[in-house]
Amino acid sequence: MSIKKLLITGFEPFDGQSINPSWEAVSRLPEKIGEYTVTKLKIPVEFSRGAECVIKKAEEISPDVILCVGQAGGREKICFERIGVNIRNASIADNAGVKPTDEPIIKDGREAFFSTVANRQMVDAVKDKGIACAMSYHAGAYVCNDVLYTLLHRFNGTDVKVGFIHVPYLPEQTTKGEPCMELDEIVVALNCAIEAL
Repeated sequence: MSIKKLLITGFEPFDGQSINPSWEAVSRLPEKIGEYTVTKLKIPVEFSRGAECVIKKAEEISPDVILCVGQAGGREKICFERIGVNIRNASIADNAGVKPTDEPIIKDGREAFFSTVANRQMVDAVKDKGIACAMSYHAGAYVCNDVLYTLLHRFNGTDVKVGFIHVPYLPEQTTKGEPCMELDEIVVALNCAIEAL
């Protein structure tokens, strides 16, 4: 079995939170999963800069796959994003205080890109573990989508596969019965998804 390289990212906390489940889960992954050696990277919740950090690390290590993980508060399931769209629209400022309204991510860029990882296989693998997950066709217009679209634009036409996974809040982030998921369950789901790549 040939060894491949996976670059997986999670975000720092934002919007007044002290933790971000994406990085909490990513940081707990082993160094090797299936046929992949795993490089983990924490990235800022900032338009442009988040994606730039991923691209810089990718240029250093030449990964076969880049998988980004982000927080989606309010979602009950782990969501595998199919589409990145060329728009920035923020209801809250990013961690650098930037709050764009209806701006393109890449001027004159394509309207959208489809994710290039095996989303259906990943969803099926996670479902087989009994963990709530779904395919998603809308990654929002905040920094998560900014990263996904920018990476898909940058690596379009190359052999590098790019995907994005949204995870729910952790229980300690929620009040009044908001949807959430235990950290251990998210870690298991990411492991399953990577093995299914």
